[in-house]
Amino acid sequence: MSGEATTGGLQKRLGLPFAIAIMAGSVIGAGILRTPGVVANEVPVFWIAMLLWALGGIYVLLSVNVASELTTALPRAGGIYVPVHEAFGDGMGLLAGWAIWAGYVAGAAALALAFVEFLAIAIPSLQDYTVPLALAAIGAVTVLNLFGVEEGRISNIVGLSIKLALLGGVIVAALIMDPASAPPSQPLAATSPAEAAIGWVALITALQIVLGAYDGWQGPTFFAEEDKDPARNIPRAFFRSAVIILVVYLGINLCVFTVLDIETLRSSDLPVAIMIESLLGPAGVKVAGVAAAVMALLTLNAVSMTHPRILFGMARDGLFLKSALKVNKGGTPWVAMLIGSGLAVPMILSGAYVFVFKIQVATGIFAGVLYNAAYFALRRQRPDMRRPFRAIGHPVLPALILAITVGLFVAVIVADPSGGLWMLALIAICLPVGIHLKRQRNLTEKTA
Repeated sequence: MSGEATTGGLQKRLGLPFAIAIMAGSVIGAGILRTPGVVANEVPVFWIAMLLWALGGIYVLLSVNVASELTTALPRAGGIYVPVHEAFGDGMGLLAGWAIWAGYVAGAAALALAFVEFLAIAIPSLQDYTVPLALAAIGAVTVLNLFGVEEGRISNIVGLSIKLALLGGVIVAALIMDPASAPPSQPLAATSPAEAAIGWVALITALQIVLGAYDGWQGPTFFAEEDKDPARNIPRAFFRSAVIILVVYLGINLCVFTVLDIETLRSSDLPVAIMIESLLGPAGVKVAGVAAAVMALLTLNAVSMTHPRILFGMARDGLFLKSALKVNKGGTPWVAMLIGSGLAVPMILSGAYVFVFKIQVATGIFAGVLYNAAYFALRRQRPDMRRPFRAIGHPVLPALILAITVGLFVAVIVADPSGGLWMLALIAICLPVGIHLKRQRNLTEKTA
């Protein structure tokens, strides 16, 4: 490829180590240092909390089972958007693509701010420079990934290694210390119907938090077109990463429940920091702050490498500006990357990423419903499509994950009706826009 930007032409430079790193690295971040306390506050019973974290891992395994078939059958840039567009056309494809892309950009803004927030735990004076430091973080990872795919590949593999070393060290240190007394187990269900109802609400809320902590497992789908052997590497990366994530998450939760008493765990915004403090003394909080900041920055790097591929895939299908197809000599869709990073800047300045997240909760889960439905639609519409990996347990296991995502979508709409209204508004916009774009494309093809 020449030194000038070209249109199209993503380069096949990636392999199994990167696919594992982009999935596990996108999921495992600073969030796992926080969420055990949030989940324990909803369900303050050890075995129930651990069961929910295990169910989250099972949810990911069921999801990657379907994703392995769809991604290897359609190994193109764009991730979840690709099979949804293939199965349901421009309207639903546009909705899924926009929802996923907006969520990733908002996630980048949130991670940049989280990086500074955690770093300020170790260096309190940085609290006065939150916004400029967050903007600097966005700028740094953008520049790194603009160099090319090779730099992104190495940084993500090294980043995952650092995360696993940090969390592995925490787990080992917590397990070899004198164990604290186990927190008293309290039954989730209560004697009165009102208390029992509250218990079930708490249970559902905790499960949603757990599934949120597992979000990001879709990573390899966005880079399938750049994988040297997607038919072999993508399924292996999906399942191996899912196991790595599950082991780490269960290990961290086992540690915090073992070391901390239940009230301390429930009231802490960063329970792992308190646990490290109990191991290292007062310096432990600063160590935890630095570790969390590093993990947030590394996750930001993975997210920043991912979101340009969504716009690239949409642009190729005529659902975004053609300039998003420009790829530099390093293999990076540089215009698409600058658009995403540029949008993250006003989100950081205004706090608009919170608003985007609120909308994306409903549209993102709806995109997940469409994605799992696309599996069955493509099985019916294109039975002869080449499928290097066929989903295990068809049709039962794919139907199970479809039912779970539908249930989650209904739960989110009930819990946040405004999010549902925004989603309906986006559908109302995306469907006619998609139909118009399809007609324009058909007209262009006829006159060509």
